[in-house]
Amino acid sequence: MNANIFLLLGTNLGDRMHNLKIACSEIESHVGRIESVSSIYRTAAWGKTDQPDFYNQVVRINSTLDAQNILMKILSIEEHMGRKRIEKWGTRLIDIDILFIGDAQIDTPSLKVPHPELVNRRFTLVPIAEIAPEFIHPTKQKKISELLKECPDHLPVEKVD
Repeated sequence: MNANIFLLLGTNLGDRMHNLKIACSEIESHVGRIESVSSIYRTAAWGKTDQPDFYNQVVRINSTLDAQNILMKILSIEEHMGRKRIEKWGTRLIDIDILFIGDAQIDTPSLKVPHPELVNRRFTLVPIAEIAPEFIHPTKQKKISELLKECPDHLPVEKVD
């Protein structure tokens, strides 16, 4: 049983609040119990900027599933919710990324944990720092709060009311 599984949820199409709520419900039903949830943050699109702003949120879950099964369930949730993978960094109804699975280090063609880009993205670090500022990144050996201070990304990340 691992209680330090962190997932990043993102959406920039349709009713973004509703999309996040549905994703959380599906995660609870199929992946594991949600232990904590960050606030929802609005951020400009990253990578491909000519698209609507994203709503992002981090959840910490407790699950008995192994990494590969977590990935399969998440991909299934995205597909079930209508995710279409058309272009890298394009618009999306829902995106669920695995950030951490405890202190596991996984490097396969289909899954990389910890998420390799997380240290470069404020839209990921701000919500995770809200719920787990003391969590130690397993390869960087630094607290999330420290990684946020060092983050090279300066795009605004604003809490949604």
